[in-house]
Amino acid sequence: MRLRTAPRSVALTMIALAALTAFSASAGPSKGDAAAGKKIFVVKCVACHKPDGSGGIKLTGNPTPSWRDAKRMRDPRYNDDYLRDCIVNGKLKSGMVAWGKTGQLRPADIENLIAFIHTFAPLK
Repeated sequence: MRLRTAPRSVALTMIALAALTAFSASAGPSKGDAAAGKKIFVVKCVACHKPDGSGGIKLTGNPTPSWRDAKRMRDPRYNDDYLRDCIVNGKLKSGMVAWGKTGQLRPADIENLIAFIHTFAPLK
């Protein structure tokens, strides 16, 4: 007896693995382009994080963070992997959209956005 695998389930599995690989390959410090990230920020992020990155908008339980806070941006808990996770998966308590999961941002866009976020409080 020969087992058949449904072509659709195989295709979906391959797509999921490709997406996981793309996001996991981006672990660590971002190598994105800040200028390209600024264009994304202006369209997708300004409403909650303000044009100057100071945040403070409270959509649900927690206000959006300030990317201008150099102390916060140097804190290892808020490294690029954390930012990447926020952008990809969202944060329910703050109302952060899961831009990566919804397909609205590609992995390269996310890296560019992270690079731009660092322009508010450059790491030294």
